[in-house]
Amino acid sequence: MNFRLIGIEPAWREAIEELWRRKLRTLLTLLGLIFGIGAIVAMQGVGEGSRREALRMVESLGLHNIIVQASSPQNEDALKELRARSVGLTLADARAAQAVLPDAGRFSGEKDLRVQSVFSDYGSADVKASGVSPEYFDLSSLRVARGRALTETDNDTLAAVAVLGHQAAGELFPGTDPIGKLLKVDHVWLRVVGVLADRDLGKDEFQGVSLGSESNHVFVPLASARARFRFQPMEDEIDRFLLHVDDPSRLGGDARLIGELLNQRHGGADDTTLIVPQQLYQQSQKTQRIFSVVMGSIAAVSLLVGGIGIMNIMLANVLERRREIGLLRAVGARRNDIIVRFLREAVVICASGAVIGILFGAALAYSIAAFAGWSVSWAPIPILLSAGLCALIGLAFSVYPARQAAALDPIEAIRGE
Repeated sequence: MNFRLIGIEPAWREAIEELWRRKLRTLLTLLGLIFGIGAIVAMQGVGEGSRREALRMVESLGLHNIIVQASSPQNEDALKELRARSVGLTLADARAAQAVLPDAGRFSGEKDLRVQSVFSDYGSADVKASGVSPEYFDLSSLRVARGRALTETDNDTLAAVAVLGHQAAGELFPGTDPIGKLLKVDHVWLRVVGVLADRDLGKDEFQGVSLGSESNHVFVPLASARARFRFQPMEDEIDRFLLHVDDPSRLGGDARLIGELLNQRHGGADDTTLIVPQQLYQQSQKTQRIFSVVMGSIAAVSLLVGGIGIMNIMLANVLERRREIGLLRAVGARRNDIIVRFLREAVVICASGAVIGILFGAALAYSIAAFAGWSVSWAPIPILLSAGLCALIGLAFSVYPARQAAALDPIEAIRGE
């Protein structure tokens, strides 16, 4: 060996040197363990990252919310026919749903504004605008970084105020504090009272549901929006409402009740869509579990192959070292000493495979994330369990060769050489 192993007990040093003398064979044995544990670690990193990203996206919709969205047709003739049966989605629908559900909490209405221009004395921006109820920010988990959120007083008094998303504030008021300053949305002047904290979700939608883009948004009180901005005839009063449910276990049943309620109130017209974010998250996790099972099965096969490889190299070592084993037994080594000697080498192989496998799995996870645009997160317990599983498989497949070595007759072993 070309280097000295300092600070390692002689028995372990001897095991490492013995494997080092057979570098190629040892490396080939390690590959199965490295690929197996690497696949488990990469799967865990990508899977945990996917789970946390999905949870973060669902939390932006409100994990305990039910979202009712208007889905009126764009065709004018179809819209006229629909309006003959239903006036569309209204705040009264939200209040009725709140009254019907025993565990319903607060609700928030939202109305999209079709604006042509948004500018201030400091700059202009291509942003979206919405009228929202004051509860919208809490129900959507939006945090105000500067200033304040919209209030009931703003809504009741039809105040000409606005809260800006992080990106909108930077584009409309570059290099200056927007609080207290004016901006113009189409023909309406609004005073900025708050700026939202930045929240980059990374994606525009989750499970086919739009996540919105509050960073590039201007929010005004819902009543002010209805009073100050122009709308097309026969538009829905609101485009969606969020209803918070105190008992998350009843979300599915509550959603069905709301569906029946709206069906009655809208004369059977199919002009609303119900979204339950918690169910979207559960559906996402179900898909993730299928992926984990498939990847875990592949990794288990790799570990099994690695275990067979360890048995193979150990059996080959026993055959090559028959004379050494015979001499050791002849000078008084017990069978347990021979077993421990070979198991020590197996431990070195398993530990090396686990460490290299973890590093390989981490590199693989970040490579996959960079290529596919996914995120990576780590949970230590699954990684430690996979390393422990690797060690157990390796040791289990090493017991038989070690016992075979210990069972050799000393005289026959020496003579056979």
